[in-house]
Amino acid sequence: MTQLPQEIIRWKRDGGELSAEQIESFIEGLTTGRVSEGQAAAFAMAIFFRHMSVPERVALTRAMVHSGDVLTWDLPGPVLDKHSTGGVGDTVSLALAPAVAACGGFVPMISGRGLGHTGGTLDKLDAIPGYISQPDIDTFRRVTREVGCAIIGQTADLAPADKRLYAIRDVTGTVESIDLITASILSKKLAAGLDGLVMDVKFGSGAFMSSAGEARKLAESLVLVANAAGLPTSALLTNMDEPLASHAGNAVEVAYAADYLSGRHRDERFHRLTVELGAEMLVLGKLAATRDEARTSVETAIESGRAADIFQRMVAALGGPHDLLDRPHHYLSRAPIVRAVHPERAGTVQAIGTRDAGVAVIALGGGRTRPEDAIDHAVGLTDLAGIGEQVDGERPLGFVHAQTEDDADAAARALLAAYTIGEGPASRDDIVLERIAPSA
Repeated sequence: MTQLPQEIIRWKRDGGELSAEQIESFIEGLTTGRVSEGQAAAFAMAIFFRHMSVPERVALTRAMVHSGDVLTWDLPGPVLDKHSTGGVGDTVSLALAPAVAACGGFVPMISGRGLGHTGGTLDKLDAIPGYISQPDIDTFRRVTREVGCAIIGQTADLAPADKRLYAIRDVTGTVESIDLITASILSKKLAAGLDGLVMDVKFGSGAFMSSAGEARKLAESLVLVANAAGLPTSALLTNMDEPLASHAGNAVEVAYAADYLSGRHRDERFHRLTVELGAEMLVLGKLAATRDEARTSVETAIESGRAADIFQRMVAALGGPHDLLDRPHHYLSRAPIVRAVHPERAGTVQAIGTRDAGVAVIALGGGRTRPEDAIDHAVGLTDLAGIGEQVDGERPLGFVHAQTEDDADAAARALLAAYTIGEGPASRDDIVLERIAPSA
């Protein structure tokens, strides 16, 4: 029986445990429009403060899955995917999906837009001229089958309730809720009909979960709920105390991915994480017996150029340029102002306020403060120095790509404030802290 949205909100606000029927009623109303944007925001805030039990998380996830279509596949290999909880300079999906496809997996990757200070894969894809980031289901199926991977955004038919709630969370201060993150991520993945999922759960100054302990709780929630719902899932806890790639933005990150796949430039941390996530996916999909064997397969796929070829075919199949990898700067928009930002004194990068760098990209116009905001794909930060790197009058902290001099000034100030420069060496932590197994 349909229940009044305000009564469901009140029950959760006051600390009650929602029944599966209450959750299904609210999500059905969110899908049909019976639930208003204000009520959805209040529902998210009530969950943020009062939290959800595991049965509530499972019920919320299932309700959002069944708010739309659920895909089934008939392919000659496992259907696999990866999802990151978000970070700065996290362009891994653009390299990882074609690498796993080159190893025999099929990767129908449904990605989201930016949340908070983090970039979204869908926003990056929209920077590619002609790329259809939200195709119809038949096109999504065809490209996945013929190419091996397709990276798209949520369509109107897949988990539509999550699509609406996702945008509201971005602008209401409820992004960091473990309950809402779990249901949001898994509803899309369960709707995609996967055989296996690997979660990249980030912690640190540029992650939603600042501590490893918080990230572990989220990873355990995702692994527990996903496996309970019948989707084999594991997770890696990864460090986001500095940008993952040396570029942060939309077009600039696509250009970075093109350089990475083509072998023109590869940051060590970015490469290590790409290989580790790919290896986890191959083992989960039974395409490799051990992680060592899987790592070798992913490395070979990247070094041989097979991953690059598959990425280029995917871009072309979804309407983008046939030679994007060879000429990324010919197609991708570029900001009129590019300014080097040098440190106030020479020294070694000791720490980076990575979240602040992400916020600087948003302030440039590369992210949203309201759901309806348009994004400037050209702006961003490039060639960012990493922890332990020497910076001075020759080696800048990075380059700001801006539309106006005032924007460039503000971004430069933000970048200077984000970096801690000191004397002597600084050590980097390993990017992968821990693996959360399906039995966790």
